[in-house]
Amino acid sequence: MEPFVSDLHPNPGWKKAKKINNIESSEKVSYENVGRHCILELYQCDKGKLNDEAFIRTTITSSAKIAGATLINLITHSFSPQGVTGLALLAESHISIHTWPEIGYAAIDVFTCGNHTMPENACELFSKEFAAKQCSLKNIIREIPNEFQNFQRDP
Repeated sequence: MEPFVSDLHPNPGWKKAKKINNIESSEKVSYENVGRHCILELYQCDKGKLNDEAFIRTTITSSAKIAGATLINLITHSFSPQGVTGLALLAESHISIHTWPEIGYAAIDVFTCGNHTMPENACELFSKEFAAKQCSLKNIIREIPNEFQNFQRDP
């Protein structure tokens, strides 16, 4: 039987979790770091680049490479009259981008698993390539309690 770990939530009701104002928190539980999830918001970007699907595809590909991740597949869609959404499937997880050229804004997620990746490098590249004058980066550590590292699911 292969180990099973839920991918729906980083803490799906595990022991020692308690709710505080509808937010789950855990106390005195040891965790195994499984990855980092960077949430990047870019403001006052180059509007032309935010609306250029080919440029966005190239930038996503470059960001995966600079993060040390393995690109498996890339899909993008250009909206009318403006905006682009892109999703890169990585061996290590994913990169997503949604752009609003009309206001110079991009919302980007870079989630990578493993110790060999550097999602912050991808975020730095996005900020530079879109010529963002302002940005916000939130870095979330994705963790699994050690007691569930060998958890097995029943058929």
